[in-house]
This record gives sequence, C-alpha cells and structure tokens, in this order.
Amino acid sequence: MAIPLSLSLLLLVLAPTFISCSQVQDPELVVQEVLGSINASRRNLAVLSCGTGNPIDDCWRCDPDWEKNRKRLANCAIGFGKNAIGGRDGKIYTVTNPGNDDPVNPKPGTLRHAVIQDEPLWIIFARDMVIKLRAELIMNSFKTIDGRGANVHIAGGPCITVQYVTNIIIHGINIHDCKQGGNAYVRDSPTHYGWRTLSDGDGVSIFGGSQVWVDHCSLSSCNDGLIDAIHGSTAITISNNFFTHHDKVMLLGHSDSYKQDKNMQVTIAFNHFGEGLVQRMPRCRHGYFHVVNNDYTHWLMYAIGGSAAPTINSQGNRFLAPNDRFKKEVTKHEVAPQSQWKSWNWRSQGDLLLNGAFFTASGAGASSSYAKASSLSARPSSLVSSITAGAGSLVCKKGSRC
Repeated sequence: MAIPLSLSLLLLVLAPTFISCSQVQDPELVVQEVLGSINASRRNLAVLSCGTGNPIDDCWRCDPDWEKNRKRLANCAIGFGKNAIGGRDGKIYTVTNPGNDDPVNPKPGTLRHAVIQDEPLWIIFARDMVIKLRAELIMNSFKTIDGRGANVHIAGGPCITVQYVTNIIIHGINIHDCKQGGNAYVRDSPTHYGWRTLSDGDGVSIFGGSQVWVDHCSLSSCNDGLIDAIHGSTAITISNNFFTHHDKVMLLGHSDSYKQDKNMQVTIAFNHFGEGLVQRMPRCRHGYFHVVNNDYTHWLMYAIGGSAAPTINSQGNRFLAPNDRFKKEVTKHEVAPQSQWKSWNWRSQGDLLLNGAFFTASGAGASSSYAKASSLSARPSSLVSSITAGAGSLVCKKGSRC
C-alpha cells in the first residue's frame, strides 16, 4: 500500500540521524557524513515550521496571521528570560528611516528614536533596511525590536546596548560587523543623554540588564563578543540564534573577581553554533547556566568554558568535534588548576558527542546547584536537527506561516 505524501514527509522529518558504526579511516569522512545529514534534515524541515518540537516556534510560527498577531510572540518565551514581555503592552512603532543616525537628537521614524522612549513600544520595520549606527543603540525598558517581515541588518557601526534596563525582546535581526564606539554623547531617554566612553564593539551588550530575550537573530563578525552579559545581568534567554564567523562568541560574567554575577541565570537554547567559530559558546563565570538542545557544528578551541566556579548544566545538545585531535574537548575549565575546578558543578546529560567530542564533567553534582541551572525540560539530542532547523533570522511573509 502506498504511503501518503504527508506521512512520508513526516517520517522523513522525524527519522533520527544515524552514524555508521563501521571504522572510518579518514575522520574528515565522519564530519562530511554528519554535516551532510544535518544539511539534508534542515532542507527537509524548511517546508515545515510547525510541530518541530521547538516550543517557542510551535507557539507562534504556525499562525498565518502572525503579522496581525505580532505581540503573541511575547507569550512564547522559555527559560530564565521567559517573563520578558518587551513592548507587549505598548503601541506599535514603525521604523521608516534607516539613516541619519543622530545619537543625541534622534529623528522620529528611526530605530534610535524608538528605543529611547519611556513608554512600552513594539518596534517593527517598514521595509528591508541596513542600519549603520554612529554610537551604541542604548535601549530603554519595555521594548521589542521585531524584524519579522523585513530583512533588517544592524551592521558596520556600534550595535545594541541593554544597560540597567529590563523587559527587552530582540527578535529577527541580523547583527554583524559591529564596531567600537564612544567618546561621544548618546541619548538613552527623551530627557537624558550622557557621555559614553569607548564601547567593546559587542553585537548585543547586556550590562546590569534583566528579563532579556534574544531570539531568532543571526550574529557574526563583531569586534568583541556577539552577545555578552555582565555586571549583575540575569533572567536572560538566548534562543534560536545562528552564530557564525567569530572568535569570542559569548561572555556571561564580568570577571572572576566580580561576585555580583554569582546570581546570574542564563538559558542558552535551540541555537546553532556554526561555521567559523572559535571559542566561548559560552564562557561563564560565577552564575547558573542552562545550555540545552543547541547544535554545535564548529569550534576551533572549545565550545563551553568558564572560570570562578559557575554551574553549567548541559542537556540534549549535539557536539560535532573538529578533526584536530587536540581540539576534541567540548569544555575548558579556565585559569584554575584541576584541584580547584574539580569541585565546579559542570554536567552533561543526554548530549550527543560526535567525531571524538568529549565533555569533561566536574563537581559533586549537588541537586540544589543544578536546580538553579535548570529552566526547561530538555528534548532528546536526536531531535536537535528539527529543533534548530530555523535558527537565525527568518524570512516571514505576510499571510503565510513564518
């Protein structure tokens, strides 16, 4: 009996990826086989945006009227940043002008004018645009930057700063080639502007921020980090992003001596760490970090590292090691001898370790510590292909599923 086409597609999507158990002489063949399977599954899944097992996407992407129901997204967050509502309770603000960035007196219709306002705003874009900022984009609380329906790039200048504010959603933006900026006055609210020293050149810099959600962004090639969270930031979710072509990808925690980061909680879920990445996916200090159902297909030094006794809970991820036999280790316990780091609570549960990848666990595994580093239920690592198939900024068309 013929199998219906719809059932055939479903079986194709859900079928797990198997790696041959036979001996392979050339490790490059293993990498090619795995990457081929990953790319094939991503192509197959591209026709289906619903039922992927990704709880964020399955919450809103099935709605053909997403453009009329944009704010529904605010109810779809997961993890430690799940209470970030952004501009849900405010008006829609449409950015119409990508140029003429004035850091002190921003013009109405520009992104900078939108993000500094005191009231909640849900910020969307009238058309495709590339925004080259002259200074850091300093956000005010209760803002959503929603790039769906347009191809929006923040690139070529300083990028986004979330400093001592709360309830921020950044969704569907391409953030790349971010530069240092500063030694200039920059406005951060309608009633205040101040002198800014030289910034690091991060893609997204979270400094003392809370209830922050960065979702479905594509980030690459910035001066310092792609996403950094420091100085007491907490309640953060970094999800569904596509990271490529960068050295120090993500720093969570300011310094080993900055103890105020000891209560930091960050969820890193459903992201794809892809081509051209070197290290820090993430690099953690002091706090509690849930790394869950991500796809790691490239690193040159290590994937997950840390210092100052962070708690790292790695669950249901897929780690594909590079061919270099000296770079197989997923983890790096930084700036401490084994006599110290052996007590740090780092664990791997249900991770899929490929091409010789290995995770060096440590600590006694105190349940109370891992409870503070647990923010959602991990799915099996065999589902990572479907969960992360749509990572990065999406191409969303009005009137159809995104």
